[in-house]
Amino acid sequence: MVLHQGKADRPDRVGGTNPLYAGANPALASNLVLPHDRLPDASLPPDTALQLVRDELMLDGNARLNLATFVTTWMEPQARALMAECVDKNMIDKDEYPQTAELERRCVNILANLWHAPDPADIMGCSTTGSSEACMLAGMALKRRWAKLGRSGKPNLVMGANVQVCWEKFCEYWEVEPRLVPMDGDRFHLTADEAVARCDENTIGVVAILGSTFDGSYEPVAEIVAALDSLAERTGWDIPVHVDGASGAMIAPFLDPGLEWDFRLPRVASINTSGHKYGLVYPGVGWVIWRDRAALPSELVFNVNYLGGDMPTFALNFSRPGAEVVAQYYTFVRLGWDGFRAVQQASRDVATHLADGIAKLGPFELLTRGDELPVFAFTTRAGVGFDVFDVSRRLRERGWLVPAYTFPENRTDLAVLRIVVRNGFTHDLADLLLADLARVLPELEQLGGRPKDPAKATAFHH
Repeated sequence: MVLHQGKADRPDRVGGTNPLYAGANPALASNLVLPHDRLPDASLPPDTALQLVRDELMLDGNARLNLATFVTTWMEPQARALMAECVDKNMIDKDEYPQTAELERRCVNILANLWHAPDPADIMGCSTTGSSEACMLAGMALKRRWAKLGRSGKPNLVMGANVQVCWEKFCEYWEVEPRLVPMDGDRFHLTADEAVARCDENTIGVVAILGSTFDGSYEPVAEIVAALDSLAERTGWDIPVHVDGASGAMIAPFLDPGLEWDFRLPRVASINTSGHKYGLVYPGVGWVIWRDRAALPSELVFNVNYLGGDMPTFALNFSRPGAEVVAQYYTFVRLGWDGFRAVQQASRDVATHLADGIAKLGPFELLTRGDELPVFAFTTRAGVGFDVFDVSRRLRERGWLVPAYTFPENRTDLAVLRIVVRNGFTHDLADLLLADLARVLPELEQLGGRPKDPAKATAFHH
């Protein structure tokens, strides 16, 4: 979670709302001030409180036009209704809500089957609040397995510099040395040679990303595994792989079934995904699966006596609503294999259509084209008189949220725009975006000659 601090800049500001929304007393609005630092003295009618908060939330961007986030921004009305019915159920109360717990178990089994677990009866898995928690749990299992080998020295974890920030947090919180492979030239993610070059007897694992957030590309999991197999033959270092499939683990099984990246590779010990990304569920739910019981050291699993039952648990969080887990199961029931494939193929088709259209505009150069994750990155061509940050600002004027950002250390000279296509983003919306992008180009071209310093620009990635 983002940390917040400080006071409101104007604590004496007089608030107010439309008197027509103020219930029985129209004058109620005249002296209302929304609380910033402390609870208000008096209560408000529910409709008035609702409108006050809604008025402020109008300043947020439109989630459907947010091409920055990987997180699901549209679900069917039936799914939303089902989530509303389950939002008051505490996911951790297995005895109180046994059927919700059963639906969680079924989801774990479905994912294990989807990812080709060798023995469905031997897998271990759980739901989480998202992929960040799932990665933390997988990292803890990697470290504990290494510790049981009795080796000396500081543990390290090998991964590309394109990893999501949760992996850097894991290394800091659990005192693991992060061995980040920097980007270099046109290589924007981890490769087999670069991974093996950084491994030693204290390497707890290698993280391979199935779908980089920077450009949507898959890392070559099978090549990394093969290189680690050769390393094990030479040195005896048996280094497991964790696949961070936050997005791609719900794309590749349906659109790239011949790609070997999952438990078909014996060295893959664990896989995580975000149910709230291409699992097509509202935030927040994630999943982590271990290929067998040996991959998850038993001492990390706590058996808690809670509300009269004995409950095994492995989590960083405890209480959380059951709504998202139920929604994940609804999505599995609703779509099935054919439905998931159709939805994910539609997203990829829109992404490649949009990427091709942007390339044809002229001033832009594609880094990727959306044919792995339905995600692609592009930049401005050399000699163009505007930069990606100018483009992002102009598009925001029309409501489009398209992030512009620089790549990590060693390629901070490269600044890009990135577009994430999700379920609900149609060909029609893509054509509207292309039209708006073409419309702002003449204005952008008038910016030529202005000095740029991408390193000082502010942006983000998810």
